[in-house]
Formats: sequence, structure tokens, C-alpha cells
Amino acid sequence: MDALVAQYSRPALEQNDPFEDEAKELMNPADHLSMKFAMPPVTQPASWLRAATDDRSNPNCPIKIAHGTTTLAFRFQGGIIVATDSRASAGDWIASQTVKKVIEINSVLLGTMAGGAADCQFWLAWLGMQCRLHELRHKRRISVAAASKILANLIYSYKGMGLSMGTMCAGVTPEEGPALYYVDSDGTRLAGNLFCVGSGQTFAYGVLDAEYDFDLSVEDALELGRRSILAATHRDAFSGGYINLYHIEEKGWTHHGFSDTNPIFWKTKLDKGEFTNVTSELE
Repeated sequence: MDALVAQYSRPALEQNDPFEDEAKELMNPADHLSMKFAMPPVTQPASWLRAATDDRSNPNCPIKIAHGTTTLAFRFQGGIIVATDSRASAGDWIASQTVKKVIEINSVLLGTMAGGAADCQFWLAWLGMQCRLHELRHKRRISVAAASKILANLIYSYKGMGLSMGTMCAGVTPEEGPALYYVDSDGTRLAGNLFCVGSGQTFAYGVLDAEYDFDLSVEDALELGRRSILAATHRDAFSGGYINLYHIEEKGWTHHGFSDTNPIFWKTKLDKGEFTNVTSELE
């Protein structure tokens, strides 16, 4: 009997030390260096997390996540244009107007953020690390296709676990030319000429679909990217702040400004006669 009791119990001194398990965790640094998330201590972590954060069937779920942004990228004869807004929203509250939603992975490769800011920032930074390790191992820069595939494979392993990402990988290499991929939190990976992502994508697509042409000049392409984001910030409550604009060529990317939307809006209205729903005079 004593042997049986000893098998399923611990000495009194050990039982009275409530910090033992915590101390053991602190003494084991391996887990803290892992690139995996710690799962909630429940039977079905994915279902538990979904019910606690974004279960629309439960009006009393503790955390309601609202996503809002506008990001776009398109290929043209001169490379790739990447443009984003800069507003971060927390539900109905504007948390920031100056978020940088373009992640500079390397000198010719950019990533965009849409969805959960923490997820996008963390995993795109992780992708940048993997791209640099590839360059050091193989003595050549990674292709855009390979970089996007690494990200898609990683995200797919967390499918259904609460990640919120809608990102684009855009770059220009001698082998591929201008290459653009869309990757989301379901593990979807699509190649294309033009993508818009976020709550303001409908308004951005309205401008892009009407004016996009692969043979655009660099100046016209930059203006199209700027004008598309401006349309989204005007109509979408979750998009706004500044327009962040990049042009990617084979020699590298060029940043074309972090521009306040308000003066651009009024300049566009007065110079081109657009946005006629807004009056500049009190009646």
C-alpha cells in the first residue's frame, strides 16, 4: 500500500513549494527560443481560442477582433508598386494613424500587413530572418516565389488556430522579373498581377480596375497607387492616416514618401474636380 501511495504522491516538502514548476520553466531556456506558440492548456486549443476571440455565434465572446486596413500591390513594366494606408484600429477606436504596414524584408523584397498587426509583424520579421539565412547558406538572394512559399507553409501549420494575416510578398529578381504573391492565414498562396487586401479593398479595386495598365509609366503607376489608397481612406472608416508608397525595381526598392492623406485629398479635389460629394464651401 505504501508503495502505491508513494507512486501517486510527492513528499510534503515538495507539495508545499508552489513555485517549483515555475522555477523549472525558467531554468529551461530552450522553450523560450522556440519559434512555436505555447498552446492554451485545454483539450481543443483552436476551438477554445476561436470561441474566446472571434466566434460570431456568441455575442458574449470576451474579445471581438475588428480588422481594418487597405494595402495594395501591382506589377507593371517598370517593376512593382506597393502602397498602404497607416491606420490601426482596435474595434471602433483608432489606435494609431502612423503604422508602417510595409515590412522591408531585404533590399529587393517587401511584405505588407493586413489583419492582426502582431501576427503580421512577427511572422514577416521571421520571414526576413529565414531569407537572410538562405542568403548566407547559398551565397545568393532568395527568390520571391521561395520566400512566399516559406511563409505559406509556416502559416498553414497554424491553420485554424487564430492567426489573422492577409499579406503580400513583392519583389523583383533577375530570374523572375517582377513577382507578386498573396499569402493569407489559411495558407493560401496566389501569384498575380494585382492584389488589394483589407477592409478598404473594394474602394481601391474600383480605381485600380478602371485605370490599371501593365504599360504604365513609373510616374503614372505611382500616382495610381496613391490615388487608389486615397479612395479607400475616403470611404472606409478603418483606413486612413498616411499613404506609404514604394516602387520596387531589380536594383532594389525606393520609398516614395509617407504622405498625409488630407492635403492629397484636397489637392486631388481642387486640381482634378474629383470627390464632388465633398464641398469646400459652407452653404
